[in-house]
Amino acid sequence: MDLFGTAGIRGDVTERVTPGLVLDVARALGAHAREAGDREFVVGRDGRVTGPALAAAAEAGLEAAGADVRRVGQVPTPALAFASRGRRGVMLTASHNPPTDNGVKAFVDGVEYGETAETAVEEAVAAGGAPADWDEWGDGAHEDVLDAYRAAVVDYAREFGDTPERLRVAVDCGNGMASVATPQVLRELGVEVVTLNATVDGHFPGRESKPTPESLADLRAFVREGGAELGIGHDGDADRIVVVDGDGEVVHEDTVLAILAERYVRTSDVADPVVVTTPNASGRIDERVAAAGGRVERVALGYLHDGIAAARAGGGDVVFAAEPWKHVHTGFGDWIDAVVSAAVLTRLVADEGLAALRAPVTERPYRKVSVDCPDEAKPAAMERLGEALPAAFPDAEVDPEYGVRLTFPDASWTLVRPSGTEPYVRVYAEHDGVDPFVAEVAAVVESAVEAVSDE
Repeated sequence: MDLFGTAGIRGDVTERVTPGLVLDVARALGAHAREAGDREFVVGRDGRVTGPALAAAAEAGLEAAGADVRRVGQVPTPALAFASRGRRGVMLTASHNPPTDNGVKAFVDGVEYGETAETAVEEAVAAGGAPADWDEWGDGAHEDVLDAYRAAVVDYAREFGDTPERLRVAVDCGNGMASVATPQVLRELGVEVVTLNATVDGHFPGRESKPTPESLADLRAFVREGGAELGIGHDGDADRIVVVDGDGEVVHEDTVLAILAERYVRTSDVADPVVVTTPNASGRIDERVAAAGGRVERVALGYLHDGIAAARAGGGDVVFAAEPWKHVHTGFGDWIDAVVSAAVLTRLVADEGLAALRAPVTERPYRKVSVDCPDEAKPAAMERLGEALPAAFPDAEVDPEYGVRLTFPDASWTLVRPSGTEPYVRVYAEHDGVDPFVAEVAAVVESAVEAVSDE
């Protein structure tokens, strides 16, 4: 697809995600929904400067297609997803992208549109199409969803851990939409909260919107110097979370994932607890889920919702789903929600301490490297690697479904997959001797790329 990526539509507002495009996409979304018998949409936006204009374009397109619009204003993306239950939703956000960008995400009944629905909408945009008849246009009204969302998160989080009355947590909201959700939820749970960059500002003056070890330097320093026992960082629309320990170090995203996955499996009462994750996720997740009595299923990056649906169709009970930095708490809702992650993790830390939660998790050294590969050479290179990698590492179990993933008897692993956006083949590896190991894997990849380039 040309419009939709793995996380909706995103891009520069002067070149790609213009008001004209948003109007066309919204009109197509409205027409597609009407065909399914749905008429009502909730429309929200993050704090970007371009949000009001794009939200107005979305509302106009939806109403011209016959949809009724409920405007919810500036909200985290998880709150918009929460509000879309039983109806449809449009969120104007570019998540962790720079302030020059914006984007569109579509939801139906709390779940992001899948590939089939996105394809139908994209085809409708390409075909053009007239508005609905004048007497079938929809109307608009304002609706408040934020209070209900925050209250629901608080109620859900209280099912886990303990009351964090003596826990001090620093939350870096990155001038994004977490500013109106995570600090308020944690305070309601009894946490002493210190905030950084907690004023919504679409210029992101405090730091870049993407939370990384580098961009979270102030948060890490504050925690390390004794300002808090735990740190939490969010992106622009509050669907990503980064956790900082008491020493100011970022906890590896797969360790956070493993902690939550194990807890959800252990506390579930279903017959077949399943955790859905992605091929680049660590074997530490498999180890902890298996220890708790569950199993892991993997799905391509960006397709967690499809993986959840497939696992359920196969008879499994999905208790948690995640890719690095993004978590779906299926007991709360089938959308990515970092506010829930912050609330649940904080209560678990209050009950047991972060060190105790991490103790059972095997944290092997991890690396990701990129091997140059022209886009046109990727299919042939990956086909060749499907044979070359198992031949080079005959003691590994091979999973070819999403690239080539090799898992070794000691649970170390490597994944080789083509980048979907850049001229590279990515190599992910987790191994006790990771540097020589990843160099060995990368050498096999380089040989395969060179061979197909010479053909």
